[in-house]
Amino acid sequence: MDFSPSPKAQEYAERVAAFLKTEIEPREAAYHRAIAEKDPTALDITDDLKANARAAGLWNLFLPDTGAPIAKKHSPGLSNVDYAAIAELTGRSFIAPEVFNCNAPDTGNMEVLLHYGSEEQQQQWLVPLLEGRIRSSFCMTEPDVASSDATNMAATAVVEGDEVVLNGRKWFSTGIGHPRCEVIIFMALSDPDAHRYAQHSMVLVPKNTPGVTVERLLPVMGRHDEPYGHGDVVFDNVRLPKSAIIAGPGRGFEIAQGRLGPGRIHHCMRAIGLAEKALELACERAVSRQAFGKPLANLGGNRERIADARIAINSARLLVLHTAWLLDTKGIAGALSEVSQIKVAVPNMALGVIDMAMQLHGGAGLSDDFPLAAAWTGARSLRLADGPDEVHRGVIARLELKKYGMAR
Repeated sequence: MDFSPSPKAQEYAERVAAFLKTEIEPREAAYHRAIAEKDPTALDITDDLKANARAAGLWNLFLPDTGAPIAKKHSPGLSNVDYAAIAELTGRSFIAPEVFNCNAPDTGNMEVLLHYGSEEQQQQWLVPLLEGRIRSSFCMTEPDVASSDATNMAATAVVEGDEVVLNGRKWFSTGIGHPRCEVIIFMALSDPDAHRYAQHSMVLVPKNTPGVTVERLLPVMGRHDEPYGHGDVVFDNVRLPKSAIIAGPGRGFEIAQGRLGPGRIHHCMRAIGLAEKALELACERAVSRQAFGKPLANLGGNRERIADARIAINSARLLVLHTAWLLDTKGIAGALSEVSQIKVAVPNMALGVIDMAMQLHGGAGLSDDFPLAAAWTGARSLRLADGPDEVHRGVIARLELKKYGMAR
Protein backbone atom coordinates (compact mmCIF):
# COMPACT_ATOMS: atom_id res chain seq x y z
CA MET A 1 0.00 0.00 0.00
CA ASP A 2 1.16 3.52 -0.80
CA PHE A 3 -0.01 6.49 1.26
CA SER A 4 2.09 9.06 -0.58
CA PRO A 5 0.02 11.73 -2.32
CA SER A 6 -0.11 11.80 -6.08
CA PRO A 7 1.80 14.61 -7.83
CA LYS A 8 -1.55 16.32 -8.40
CA ALA A 9 -2.45 16.10 -4.71
CA GLN A 10 0.99 17.30 -3.66
CA GLU A 11 0.59 20.37 -5.84
CA TYR A 12 -2.83 21.08 -4.35
CA ALA A 13 -1.47 20.66 -0.81
CA GLU A 14 1.35 23.12 -1.49
CA ARG A 15 -1.12 25.65 -2.88
CA VAL A 16 -3.47 25.20 0.08
CA ALA A 17 -0.57 25.65 2.53
CA ALA A 18 0.49 28.84 0.77
CA PHE A 19 -3.09 30.17 0.73
CA LEU A 20 -3.44 29.46 4.45
CA LYS A 21 -0.24 31.37 5.19
CA THR A 22 -0.75 34.37 2.92
CA GLU A 23 -4.54 34.78 2.84
CA ILE A 24 -6.28 33.11 5.78
CA GLU A 25 -3.89 33.47 8.73
CA PRO A 26 -3.48 37.26 8.36
CA ARG A 27 -7.29 37.74 8.52
CA GLU A 28 -8.32 35.08 11.00
CA ALA A 29 -7.89 37.25 14.12
CA ALA A 30 -10.09 39.97 12.61
CA TYR A 31 -12.70 37.35 11.76
CA HIS A 32 -12.81 36.01 15.32
CA ARG A 33 -13.04 39.55 16.74
CA ALA A 34 -15.98 40.26 14.46
CA ILE A 35 -17.69 37.01 15.49
CA ALA A 36 -17.19 37.82 19.20
CA GLU A 37 -18.66 41.30 18.68
CA LYS A 38 -21.54 39.93 16.55
CA ASP A 39 -20.28 42.12 13.73
CA PRO A 40 -21.75 41.03 10.36
CA THR A 41 -18.49 41.94 8.61
CA ALA A 42 -17.26 38.49 9.69
CA LEU A 43 -19.18 37.10 6.73
CA ASP A 44 -17.57 39.70 4.47
CA ILE A 45 -14.16 38.37 5.48
CA THR A 46 -15.06 34.78 4.63
CA ASP A 47 -16.78 35.90 1.42
CA ASP A 48 -13.60 37.65 0.28
CA LEU A 49 -11.47 34.65 1.16
CA LYS A 50 -13.86 32.25 -0.57
CA ALA A 51 -13.83 34.35 -3.73
CA ASN A 52 -10.03 34.29 -3.71
CA ALA A 53 -9.91 30.54 -3.04
CA ARG A 54 -12.33 29.81 -5.85
CA ALA A 55 -10.40 32.04 -8.24
CA ALA A 56 -7.26 30.13 -7.27
CA GLY A 57 -8.92 26.80 -8.08
CA LEU A 58 -8.90 25.71 -4.41
CA TRP A 59 -12.57 24.83 -4.24
CA ASN A 60 -14.63 21.69 -3.47
CA LEU A 61 -11.38 19.82 -2.90
CA PHE A 62 -13.20 17.04 -1.02
CA LEU A 63 -15.61 16.24 -3.86
CA PRO A 64 -15.09 12.83 -5.50
CA ASP A 65 -15.24 12.52 -9.26
CA THR A 66 -18.00 9.97 -9.83
CA GLY A 67 -17.89 10.40 -13.59
CA ALA A 68 -21.20 12.24 -13.61
CA PRO A 69 -21.19 15.57 -15.51
CA ILE A 70 -21.89 17.58 -12.35
CA ALA A 71 -18.93 15.95 -10.59
CA LYS A 72 -16.59 16.45 -13.54
CA LYS A 73 -17.48 20.13 -13.59
CA HIS A 74 -17.00 20.78 -9.87
CA SER A 75 -14.56 18.11 -8.61
CA PRO A 76 -10.75 18.33 -8.67
CA GLY A 77 -10.74 14.51 -8.80
CA LEU A 78 -8.76 13.75 -5.65
CA SER A 79 -8.89 10.37 -3.91
CA ASN A 80 -9.54 10.01 -0.19
CA VAL A 81 -5.80 9.54 0.40
CA ASP A 82 -5.04 12.62 -1.71
CA TYR A 83 -7.58 14.79 0.09
CA ALA A 84 -6.47 13.60 3.53
CA ALA A 85 -3.32 15.74 3.51
CA ILE A 86 -5.33 18.78 2.46
CA ALA A 87 -7.94 18.17 5.16
CA GLU A 88 -5.14 18.07 7.74
CA LEU A 89 -3.91 21.46 6.58
CA THR A 90 -7.37 23.01 6.80
CA GLY A 91 -7.78 21.64 10.32
CA ARG A 92 -5.18 24.12 11.52
CA SER A 93 -7.69 26.95 10.99
CA PHE A 94 -11.25 27.34 12.23
CA ILE A 95 -12.36 29.04 9.03
CA ALA A 96 -10.29 27.31 6.33
CA PRO A 97 -12.76 24.47 5.69
CA GLU A 98 -15.50 26.93 4.75
CA VAL A 99 -13.10 29.12 2.77
CA PHE A 100 -12.35 26.13 0.51
CA ASN A 101 -16.04 25.06 0.49
CA CYS A 102 -15.05 21.91 2.37
CA ASN A 103 -16.83 22.31 5.71
CA ALA A 104 -19.27 20.01 7.44
CA PRO A 105 -22.14 19.34 7.27
CA ASP A 106 -22.16 20.76 3.74
CA THR A 107 -19.56 18.28 2.48
CA GLY A 108 -21.59 15.27 3.63
CA ASN A 109 -24.81 16.76 2.32
CA MET A 110 -23.22 17.46 -1.06
CA GLU A 111 -21.94 13.89 -1.27
CA VAL A 112 -25.44 12.60 -0.45
CA LEU A 113 -26.91 14.66 -3.27
CA LEU A 114 -24.13 13.71 -5.66
CA HIS A 115 -24.53 9.96 -5.07
CA TYR A 116 -28.27 9.69 -4.33
CA GLY A 117 -30.01 12.88 -5.42
CA SER A 118 -32.29 13.12 -8.42
CA GLU A 119 -31.39 15.49 -11.25
CA GLU A 120 -34.02 17.92 -9.95
CA GLN A 121 -32.62 17.77 -6.41
CA GLN A 122 -29.10 18.27 -7.69
CA GLN A 123 -30.03 21.34 -9.71
CA GLN A 124 -32.08 22.87 -6.89
CA TRP A 125 -29.68 22.23 -4.01
CA LEU A 126 -26.39 20.61 -5.01
CA VAL A 127 -25.31 23.18 -7.56
CA PRO A 128 -25.85 26.18 -5.22
CA LEU A 129 -23.96 24.32 -2.47
CA LEU A 130 -21.08 23.51 -4.82
CA GLU A 131 -20.95 27.13 -5.87
CA GLY A 132 -20.96 28.31 -2.24
CA ARG A 133 -24.11 30.38 -2.63
CA ILE A 134 -26.00 28.64 0.19
CA ARG A 135 -25.29 26.56 3.30
CA SER A 136 -27.08 23.51 4.68
CA SER A 137 -27.87 21.56 7.83
CA PHE A 138 -28.31 17.89 8.77
CA CYS A 139 -31.05 16.90 11.22
CA MET A 140 -30.70 13.42 12.70
CA THR A 141 -30.05 13.54 16.47
CA GLU A 142 -33.10 13.80 18.77
CA PRO A 143 -33.34 15.01 22.38
CA ASP A 144 -35.94 12.52 23.62
CA VAL A 145 -34.29 9.22 22.60
CA ALA A 146 -30.81 7.72 22.84
CA SER A 147 -29.61 8.81 19.43
CA SER A 148 -26.48 6.68 19.68
CA ASP A 149 -28.88 3.99 18.39
CA ALA A 150 -30.35 5.55 15.27
CA THR A 151 -33.13 2.93 15.17
CA ASN A 152 -34.59 4.74 18.21
CA MET A 153 -35.49 7.69 16.00
CA ALA A 154 -38.96 9.03 16.86
CA ALA A 155 -39.38 11.75 14.22
CA THR A 156 -41.52 10.65 11.28
CA ALA A 157 -41.64 11.18 7.53
CA VAL A 158 -44.97 9.69 6.44
CA VAL A 159 -45.94 9.43 2.78
CA GLU A 160 -49.50 10.62 2.16
CA GLY A 161 -50.39 10.42 -1.51
CA ASP A 162 -48.07 12.73 -3.42
CA GLU A 163 -46.75 14.34 -0.24
CA VAL A 164 -44.48 13.47 2.65
CA VAL A 165 -45.42 14.82 6.08
CA LEU A 166 -42.69 15.48 8.65
CA ASN A 167 -43.10 15.63 12.43
CA GLY A 168 -40.59 15.58 15.25
CA ARG A 169 -37.87 17.43 17.10
CA LYS A 170 -34.17 17.37 16.23
CA TRP A 171 -31.26 18.97 18.03
CA PHE A 172 -27.55 19.57 17.61
CA SER A 173 -28.48 20.29 14.00
CA THR A 174 -25.16 21.71 12.88
CA GLY A 175 -25.22 24.61 10.43
CA ILE A 176 -28.83 25.57 11.07
CA GLY A 177 -27.83 28.94 12.56
CA HIS A 178 -25.88 30.15 9.53
CA PRO A 179 -27.66 33.11 7.91
CA ARG A 180 -27.25 31.43 4.52
CA CYS A 181 -28.57 28.02 5.55
CA GLU A 182 -31.37 27.30 3.09
CA VAL A 183 -31.84 23.53 3.06
CA ILE A 184 -32.01 20.79 5.68
CA ILE A 185 -31.58 17.05 5.25
CA PHE A 186 -34.06 15.50 7.69
CA MET A 187 -33.79 11.81 8.60
CA ALA A 188 -36.87 10.15 10.10
CA LEU A 189 -38.93 6.99 10.48
CA SER A 190 -41.09 6.33 7.44
CA ASP A 191 -42.12 2.65 7.75
CA PRO A 192 -41.88 1.02 11.21
CA ASP A 193 -42.93 -2.36 9.78
CA ALA A 194 -40.08 -2.61 7.28
CA HIS A 195 -36.69 -4.24 7.93
CA ARG A 196 -34.89 -2.23 10.65
CA TYR A 197 -32.50 -0.81 8.06
CA ALA A 198 -35.26 0.08 5.59
CA GLN A 199 -37.54 1.97 7.97
CA HIS A 200 -36.05 5.44 7.55
CA SER A 201 -35.89 8.10 4.87
CA MET A 202 -33.95 11.29 4.22
CA VAL A 203 -35.93 14.30 3.07
CA LEU A 204 -34.77 17.65 1.64
CA VAL A 205 -36.49 20.47 3.53
CA PRO A 206 -36.21 24.14 2.55
CA LYS A 207 -35.50 25.94 5.82
CA ASN A 208 -38.32 28.44 5.28
CA THR A 209 -40.99 25.72 4.87
CA PRO A 210 -44.06 26.34 7.10
CA GLY A 211 -43.84 24.21 10.23
CA VAL A 212 -40.04 24.35 10.52
CA THR A 213 -39.05 26.27 13.66
CA VAL A 214 -35.55 26.77 15.05
CA GLU A 215 -36.45 27.09 18.72
CA ARG A 216 -32.93 27.79 20.02
CA LEU A 217 -29.26 27.51 19.22
CA LEU A 218 -27.42 25.23 21.63
CA PRO A 219 -24.12 26.10 23.30
CA VAL A 220 -21.38 23.48 23.22
CA MET A 221 -19.24 23.80 26.35
CA GLY A 222 -20.35 27.42 26.55
CA ARG A 223 -19.64 28.24 22.89
CA HIS A 224 -22.28 28.74 20.23
CA ASP A 225 -20.01 28.04 17.24
CA GLU A 226 -21.09 31.13 15.36
CA PRO A 227 -22.01 31.62 12.60
CA TYR A 228 -22.97 27.96 12.02
CA GLY A 229 -24.73 27.02 15.25
CA HIS A 230 -26.23 23.79 16.54
CA GLY A 231 -30.00 24.09 16.59
CA ASP A 232 -32.98 22.67 18.41
CA VAL A 233 -35.45 22.38 15.53
CA VAL A 234 -39.15 21.46 15.54
CA PHE A 235 -40.90 20.00 12.48
CA ASP A 236 -44.65 20.41 12.96
CA ASN A 237 -46.77 18.85 10.23
CA VAL A 238 -44.31 19.96 7.55
CA ARG A 239 -45.71 19.06 4.12
CA LEU A 240 -43.50 18.62 1.08
CA PRO A 241 -43.83 16.93 -2.31
CA LYS A 242 -42.91 13.24 -2.23
CA SER A 243 -40.11 14.13 -4.66
CA ALA A 244 -38.29 15.75 -1.71
CA ILE A 245 -37.36 12.26 -0.43
CA ILE A 246 -33.79 11.42 -1.38
CA ALA A 247 -33.57 8.21 -3.47
CA GLY A 248 -37.07 7.18 -2.35
CA PRO A 249 -38.60 6.01 0.96
CA GLY A 250 -36.72 3.56 3.14
CA ARG A 251 -33.18 4.31 1.99
CA GLY A 252 -32.10 6.56 4.86
CA PHE A 253 -29.73 4.07 6.50
CA GLU A 254 -28.14 3.13 3.20
CA ILE A 255 -27.50 6.81 2.47
CA ALA A 256 -26.17 7.42 5.99
CA GLN A 257 -23.61 4.62 5.63
CA GLY A 258 -22.34 6.05 2.37
CA ARG A 259 -22.24 9.57 3.82
CA LEU A 260 -20.20 8.78 6.92
CA GLY A 261 -17.17 6.95 5.50
CA PRO A 262 -15.43 9.82 3.72
CA GLY A 263 -16.84 12.29 6.25
CA ARG A 264 -15.01 10.60 9.08
CA ILE A 265 -11.76 10.78 7.11
CA HIS A 266 -12.34 14.53 6.79
CA HIS A 267 -13.16 14.99 10.49
CA CYS A 268 -10.18 12.97 11.63
CA MET A 269 -7.61 14.56 9.36
CA ARG A 270 -8.81 18.03 10.39
CA ALA A 271 -8.44 16.93 14.03
CA ILE A 272 -4.87 15.83 13.28
CA GLY A 273 -4.20 19.29 11.83
CA LEU A 274 -5.64 20.77 15.01
CA ALA A 275 -3.34 18.58 17.12
CA GLU A 276 -0.34 19.63 15.00
CA LYS A 277 -1.20 23.27 15.62
CA ALA A 278 -1.51 22.61 19.35
CA LEU A 279 1.87 20.84 19.44
CA GLU A 280 3.51 23.76 17.62
CA LEU A 281 2.08 26.19 20.16
CA ALA A 282 3.21 23.92 23.00
CA CYS A 283 6.77 23.75 21.69
CA GLU A 284 6.94 27.51 21.11
CA ARG A 285 5.75 28.08 24.66
CA ALA A 286 8.10 25.47 26.09
CA VAL A 287 11.24 27.06 24.62
CA SER A 288 10.26 30.72 25.08
CA ARG A 289 9.00 30.78 28.70
CA GLN A 290 10.98 30.18 31.87
CA ALA A 291 10.02 29.12 35.38
CA PHE A 292 12.26 28.31 38.31
CA GLY A 293 15.25 29.38 36.24
CA LYS A 294 14.65 26.91 33.40
CA PRO A 295 12.77 26.81 30.10
CA LEU A 296 9.41 25.10 30.51
CA ALA A 297 10.68 22.36 28.19
CA ASN A 298 13.10 21.29 30.91
CA LEU A 299 10.55 21.12 33.73
CA GLY A 300 8.20 18.44 34.98
CA GLY A 301 8.58 15.83 32.27
CA ASN A 302 7.54 18.23 29.50
CA ARG A 303 10.10 16.80 27.06
CA GLU A 304 8.50 13.38 27.42
CA ARG A 305 5.05 14.86 26.96
CA ILE A 306 6.14 16.58 23.76
CA ALA A 307 7.73 13.35 22.51
CA ASP A 308 4.57 11.37 23.32
CA ALA A 309 2.48 13.96 21.45
CA ARG A 310 4.63 13.59 18.33
CA ILE A 311 4.35 9.79 18.49
CA ALA A 312 0.57 9.97 18.98
CA ILE A 313 0.01 12.38 16.08
CA ASN A 314 2.13 10.39 13.65
CA SER A 315 0.50 7.12 14.68
CA ALA A 316 -2.99 8.55 14.24
CA ARG A 317 -2.13 9.97 10.84
CA LEU A 318 -0.97 6.58 9.58
CA LEU A 319 -4.16 4.94 10.84
CA VAL A 320 -6.31 7.51 9.01
CA LEU A 321 -4.28 7.24 5.80
CA HIS A 322 -4.64 3.46 5.90
CA THR A 323 -8.40 3.89 6.28
CA ALA A 324 -8.50 6.36 3.40
CA TRP A 325 -6.57 3.88 1.25
CA LEU A 326 -9.05 1.13 2.12
CA LEU A 327 -11.97 3.39 1.19
CA ASP A 328 -10.29 4.16 -2.12
CA THR A 329 -9.53 0.53 -2.94
CA LYS A 330 -12.28 -1.50 -1.23
CA GLY A 331 -15.09 0.94 -0.49
CA ILE A 332 -16.92 1.37 2.81
CA ALA A 333 -17.63 -2.38 3.07
CA GLY A 334 -13.88 -3.04 3.23
CA ALA A 335 -13.16 -0.34 5.78
CA LEU A 336 -15.97 -0.60 8.36
CA SER A 337 -13.70 -1.45 11.29
CA GLU A 338 -11.02 1.07 10.31
CA VAL A 339 -13.53 3.90 9.91
CA SER A 340 -14.70 3.23 13.47
CA GLN A 341 -11.11 2.86 14.70
CA ILE A 342 -10.11 6.33 13.51
CA LYS A 343 -13.28 7.84 14.92
CA VAL A 344 -12.28 6.59 18.39
CA ALA A 345 -8.52 7.06 18.18
CA VAL A 346 -8.12 10.48 16.61
CA PRO A 347 -10.36 12.70 18.77
CA ASN A 348 -8.92 11.11 21.91
CA MET A 349 -5.38 11.68 20.61
CA ALA A 350 -6.17 15.29 19.75
CA LEU A 351 -7.69 15.89 23.18
CA GLY A 352 -4.53 14.64 24.87
CA VAL A 353 -2.22 16.80 22.76
CA ILE A 354 -4.38 19.90 23.12
CA ASP A 355 -4.71 19.38 26.88
CA MET A 356 -0.92 19.14 27.19
CA ALA A 357 -0.54 22.36 25.22
CA MET A 358 -3.13 24.09 27.41
CA GLN A 359 -1.24 23.02 30.55
CA LEU A 360 2.00 24.48 29.19
CA HIS A 361 0.22 27.77 28.54
CA GLY A 362 -1.13 28.00 32.08
CA GLY A 363 -4.10 30.33 32.46
CA ALA A 364 -3.57 31.64 28.93
CA GLY A 365 -4.44 28.20 27.61
CA LEU A 366 -7.95 28.60 29.00
CA SER A 367 -8.47 31.99 27.40
CA ASP A 368 -9.35 33.04 23.87
CA ASP A 369 -5.92 34.65 23.41
CA PHE A 370 -4.88 31.26 22.05
CA PRO A 371 -7.01 28.84 19.98
CA LEU A 372 -6.50 25.97 22.44
CA ALA A 373 -9.71 26.20 24.47
CA ALA A 374 -11.82 26.27 21.31
CA ALA A 375 -9.72 23.44 19.86
CA TRP A 376 -10.27 21.32 22.98
CA THR A 377 -14.03 21.92 22.77
CA GLY A 378 -14.06 20.88 19.11
CA ALA A 379 -12.07 17.71 19.75
CA ARG A 380 -14.22 16.81 22.75
CA SER A 381 -17.45 17.22 20.81
CA LEU A 382 -16.04 15.00 18.05
CA ARG A 383 -16.09 12.07 20.49
CA LEU A 384 -19.89 12.29 20.26
CA ALA A 385 -20.50 13.61 16.75
CA ASP A 386 -21.14 10.94 14.10
CA GLY A 387 -21.56 8.36 16.86
CA PRO A 388 -20.04 8.15 20.35
CA ASP A 389 -16.86 6.22 21.10
CA GLU A 390 -18.84 3.38 22.67
CA VAL A 391 -20.79 2.68 19.48
CA HIS A 392 -17.65 2.62 17.37
CA ARG A 393 -15.85 0.35 19.83
CA GLY A 394 -18.86 -1.96 19.58
CA VAL A 395 -18.52 -2.08 15.79
CA ILE A 396 -14.79 -2.79 16.01
CA ALA A 397 -15.27 -5.56 18.58
CA ARG A 398 -18.14 -7.14 16.63
CA LEU A 399 -16.09 -7.32 13.44
CA GLU A 400 -13.07 -8.63 15.32
CA LEU A 401 -15.03 -11.34 17.16
CA LYS A 402 -16.77 -12.35 13.94
CA LYS A 403 -13.43 -13.78 12.82
CA TYR A 404 -13.72 -16.24 15.71
CA GLY A 405 -17.24 -17.37 14.97
CA MET A 406 -19.16 -15.13 17.36
CA ALA A 407 -22.49 -14.20 15.81
CA ARG A 408 -23.92 -10.69 16.03
